[in-house]
Amino acid sequence: MPTDMARQFTEKRLVIASHNPGKVREIGELLSPWQIEVVSAAELNLPEPDETGDSFVANAKLKSDAAAFAAELPALADDSGMAANGLDGAPGIYSARWGGPDKDFDMAMARVNDELGDNPDRTARFVCALSLTWPDGHSEIFEGDIGGTLVWPPRGDNGFGYDPMFLADGDAGTYGEIDPVAKHASSHRAAAFAKLIEACFPSAP
Repeated sequence: MPTDMARQFTEKRLVIASHNPGKVREIGELLSPWQIEVVSAAELNLPEPDETGDSFVANAKLKSDAAAFAAELPALADDSGMAANGLDGAPGIYSARWGGPDKDFDMAMARVNDELGDNPDRTARFVCALSLTWPDGHSEIFEGDIGGTLVWPPRGDNGFGYDPMFLADGDAGTYGEIDPVAKHASSHRAAAFAKLIEACFPSAP
Protein backbone atom coordinates (compact mmCIF):
# COMPACT_ATOMS: atom_id res chain seq x y z
CA MET A 1 0.00 0.00 0.00
CA PRO A 2 1.17 3.57 -0.56
CA THR A 3 3.18 5.37 2.07
CA ASP A 4 4.50 8.87 2.55
CA MET A 5 7.62 7.61 0.78
CA ALA A 6 5.85 6.45 -2.38
CA ARG A 7 8.12 6.39 -5.42
CA GLN A 8 7.79 9.37 -7.74
CA PHE A 9 6.98 8.69 -11.38
CA THR A 10 9.47 10.60 -13.54
CA GLU A 11 9.44 8.55 -16.74
CA LYS A 12 7.92 9.80 -19.98
CA ARG A 13 6.38 6.53 -21.18
CA LEU A 14 3.86 4.32 -19.43
CA VAL A 15 2.24 1.04 -20.40
CA ILE A 16 -1.45 0.72 -19.59
CA ALA A 17 -1.74 -2.97 -18.80
CA SER A 18 -5.11 -3.48 -20.44
CA HIS A 19 -6.62 -4.71 -23.70
CA ASN A 20 -9.86 -2.82 -22.99
CA PRO A 21 -9.90 0.23 -25.30
CA GLY A 22 -12.45 2.07 -23.17
CA LYS A 23 -10.35 1.67 -20.04
CA VAL A 24 -7.14 2.66 -21.86
CA ARG A 25 -8.82 5.77 -23.25
CA GLU A 26 -10.18 6.79 -19.85
CA ILE A 27 -6.83 6.30 -18.09
CA GLY A 28 -5.03 8.19 -20.86
CA GLU A 29 -7.41 11.12 -20.42
CA LEU A 30 -6.84 11.16 -16.67
CA LEU A 31 -3.05 11.27 -17.21
CA SER A 32 -3.14 13.82 -20.03
CA PRO A 33 -1.93 16.82 -17.93
CA TRP A 34 1.45 15.11 -17.43
CA GLN A 35 2.16 14.71 -21.16
CA ILE A 36 3.15 11.09 -20.66
CA GLU A 37 3.25 8.84 -23.71
CA VAL A 38 0.67 6.18 -22.95
CA VAL A 39 0.81 2.86 -24.78
CA SER A 40 -1.54 -0.07 -24.20
CA ALA A 41 -0.58 -3.67 -23.63
CA ALA A 42 -2.53 -4.52 -26.79
CA GLU A 43 -0.41 -2.13 -28.88
CA LEU A 44 2.72 -3.86 -27.59
CA ASN A 45 1.21 -7.29 -28.28
CA LEU A 46 1.60 -8.25 -24.64
CA PRO A 47 -0.43 -11.29 -23.60
CA GLU A 48 -3.23 -10.90 -21.08
CA PRO A 49 -2.26 -12.75 -17.90
CA ASP A 50 -4.81 -14.99 -16.22
CA GLU A 51 -6.52 -13.02 -13.47
CA THR A 52 -6.10 -15.58 -10.72
CA GLY A 53 -6.11 -13.16 -7.78
CA ASP A 54 -8.81 -13.22 -5.11
CA SER A 55 -9.25 -9.45 -4.95
CA PHE A 56 -9.18 -6.35 -7.14
CA VAL A 57 -5.78 -5.43 -5.66
CA ALA A 58 -4.27 -8.85 -6.34
CA ASN A 59 -5.44 -8.86 -9.96
CA ALA A 60 -4.27 -5.28 -10.59
CA LYS A 61 -0.79 -6.09 -9.30
CA LEU A 62 -0.66 -9.31 -11.29
CA LYS A 63 -1.39 -7.37 -14.49
CA SER A 64 0.96 -4.44 -13.84
CA ASP A 65 3.81 -6.77 -12.89
CA ALA A 66 3.38 -8.86 -16.03
CA ALA A 67 3.32 -5.81 -18.32
CA ALA A 68 6.24 -4.02 -16.64
CA PHE A 69 8.49 -7.07 -16.78
CA ALA A 70 7.56 -7.94 -20.38
CA ALA A 71 7.84 -4.39 -21.76
CA GLU A 72 10.71 -3.28 -19.50
CA LEU A 73 8.72 -0.09 -18.89
CA PRO A 74 6.64 1.16 -15.97
CA ALA A 75 3.13 -0.24 -16.21
CA LEU A 76 -0.17 0.80 -14.69
CA ALA A 77 -2.98 -1.69 -14.29
CA ASP A 78 -6.54 -1.18 -13.21
CA ASP A 79 -8.73 -3.92 -11.87
CA SER A 80 -12.23 -2.74 -11.33
CA GLY A 81 -15.74 -3.96 -11.22
CA MET A 82 -19.23 -3.62 -9.92
CA ALA A 83 -20.40 -5.17 -6.67
CA ALA A 84 -24.16 -5.44 -6.17
CA ASN A 85 -25.17 -5.52 -2.53
CA GLY A 86 -28.26 -7.56 -3.36
CA LEU A 87 -25.99 -10.24 -4.85
CA ASP A 88 -23.61 -10.37 -1.89
CA GLY A 89 -21.01 -8.35 -3.80
CA ALA A 90 -21.24 -10.21 -7.12
CA PRO A 91 -20.11 -9.98 -9.83
CA GLY A 92 -17.14 -8.26 -8.12
CA ILE A 93 -13.79 -9.45 -9.43
CA TYR A 94 -15.69 -11.51 -12.02
CA SER A 95 -17.40 -8.46 -13.53
CA ALA A 96 -15.89 -8.92 -17.00
CA ARG A 97 -16.39 -12.67 -16.96
CA TRP A 98 -20.13 -12.26 -16.52
CA GLY A 99 -20.05 -11.01 -20.10
CA GLY A 100 -18.81 -14.38 -21.35
CA PRO A 101 -15.78 -15.00 -23.58
CA ASP A 102 -16.64 -11.98 -25.75
CA LYS A 103 -17.05 -9.70 -22.69
CA ASP A 104 -20.53 -8.77 -23.84
CA PHE A 105 -21.63 -6.27 -21.20
CA ASP A 106 -25.18 -6.12 -22.53
CA MET A 107 -25.35 -9.78 -21.53
CA ALA A 108 -23.57 -9.09 -18.23
CA MET A 109 -25.97 -6.28 -17.30
CA ALA A 110 -28.96 -8.46 -18.17
CA ARG A 111 -27.58 -11.23 -15.95
CA VAL A 112 -27.19 -8.83 -13.03
CA ASN A 113 -30.75 -7.61 -13.46
CA ASP A 114 -32.11 -11.15 -13.83
CA GLU A 115 -30.32 -12.39 -10.72
CA LEU A 116 -31.50 -9.42 -8.68
CA GLY A 117 -35.06 -10.20 -9.74
CA ASP A 118 -37.51 -8.62 -7.30
CA ASN A 119 -34.85 -7.90 -4.69
CA PRO A 120 -35.58 -4.37 -3.46
CA ASP A 121 -31.89 -3.74 -2.71
CA ARG A 122 -30.56 -2.24 -5.93
CA THR A 123 -27.60 -0.53 -4.29
CA ALA A 124 -24.11 -1.26 -5.60
CA ARG A 125 -20.55 -0.03 -5.59
CA PHE A 126 -18.00 0.44 -8.33
CA VAL A 127 -14.53 -0.48 -7.05
CA CYS A 128 -11.15 0.31 -8.60
CA ALA A 129 -7.68 -0.87 -7.65
CA LEU A 130 -4.66 0.66 -9.40
CA SER A 131 -1.22 -0.91 -9.40
CA LEU A 132 1.82 0.92 -10.75
CA THR A 133 4.85 -1.33 -11.25
CA TRP A 134 8.36 -0.43 -12.36
CA PRO A 135 10.58 -2.92 -14.22
CA ASP A 136 12.69 -3.40 -11.08
CA GLY A 137 9.64 -4.86 -9.33
CA HIS A 138 8.71 -1.90 -7.13
CA SER A 139 4.97 -1.21 -7.07
CA GLU A 140 2.49 1.20 -5.55
CA ILE A 141 -1.19 0.33 -5.06
CA PHE A 142 -4.22 2.58 -4.61
CA GLU A 143 -7.95 1.93 -4.22
CA GLY A 144 -11.14 3.93 -4.73
CA ASP A 145 -14.85 3.20 -4.76
CA ILE A 146 -18.20 4.92 -5.17
CA GLY A 147 -21.73 3.96 -4.22
CA GLY A 148 -24.83 4.08 -6.36
CA THR A 149 -27.99 2.37 -7.54
CA LEU A 150 -28.57 -0.08 -10.39
CA VAL A 151 -31.24 0.96 -12.89
CA TRP A 152 -33.07 -1.02 -15.55
CA PRO A 153 -33.17 -0.77 -18.48
CA PRO A 154 -29.62 0.55 -19.09
CA ARG A 155 -29.44 4.19 -20.12
CA GLY A 156 -26.95 6.05 -22.30
CA ASP A 157 -24.16 5.23 -24.74
CA ASN A 158 -21.18 6.80 -22.96
CA GLY A 159 -18.67 4.87 -20.88
CA PHE A 160 -18.24 1.11 -21.01
CA GLY A 161 -18.90 -2.01 -18.99
CA TYR A 162 -21.74 -1.62 -16.48
CA ASP A 163 -21.80 2.18 -16.82
CA PRO A 164 -25.26 2.40 -18.45
CA MET A 165 -26.96 0.72 -15.46
CA PHE A 166 -25.04 2.48 -12.67
CA LEU A 167 -26.44 5.69 -11.22
CA ALA A 168 -23.82 7.07 -8.85
CA ASP A 169 -25.03 8.73 -5.67
CA GLY A 170 -25.64 12.41 -6.37
CA ASP A 171 -25.49 12.15 -10.17
CA ALA A 172 -28.38 13.15 -12.44
CA GLY A 173 -27.76 10.32 -14.92
CA THR A 174 -26.05 6.97 -15.24
CA TYR A 175 -22.38 6.77 -16.17
CA GLY A 176 -23.68 5.95 -19.64
CA GLU A 177 -25.57 9.25 -19.77
CA ILE A 178 -23.41 11.87 -18.08
CA ASP A 179 -20.58 13.69 -19.77
CA PRO A 180 -17.31 11.70 -19.53
CA VAL A 181 -15.64 14.75 -17.97
CA ALA A 182 -18.15 14.62 -15.13
CA LYS A 183 -17.54 10.91 -14.67
CA HIS A 184 -13.77 11.41 -14.61
CA ALA A 185 -14.21 13.95 -11.82
CA SER A 186 -16.03 11.68 -9.41
CA SER A 187 -15.83 8.00 -10.37
CA HIS A 188 -14.26 5.10 -8.48
CA ARG A 189 -11.37 5.30 -10.92
CA ALA A 190 -11.04 9.04 -10.30
CA ALA A 191 -10.90 8.40 -6.54
CA ALA A 192 -8.10 5.86 -6.96
CA PHE A 193 -6.31 8.14 -9.43
CA ALA A 194 -6.43 11.06 -7.01
CA LYS A 195 -4.48 8.94 -4.51
CA LEU A 196 -2.04 7.79 -7.21
CA ILE A 197 -1.41 11.33 -8.43
CA GLU A 198 -0.92 12.73 -4.93
CA ALA A 199 1.56 10.00 -4.03
CA CYS A 200 3.54 9.39 -7.21
CA PHE A 201 3.24 12.32 -9.62
CA PRO A 202 4.60 15.83 -9.39
CA SER A 203 2.16 18.71 -9.32
CA ALA A 204 0.11 19.02 -12.48
CA PRO A 205 1.56 21.40 -15.09
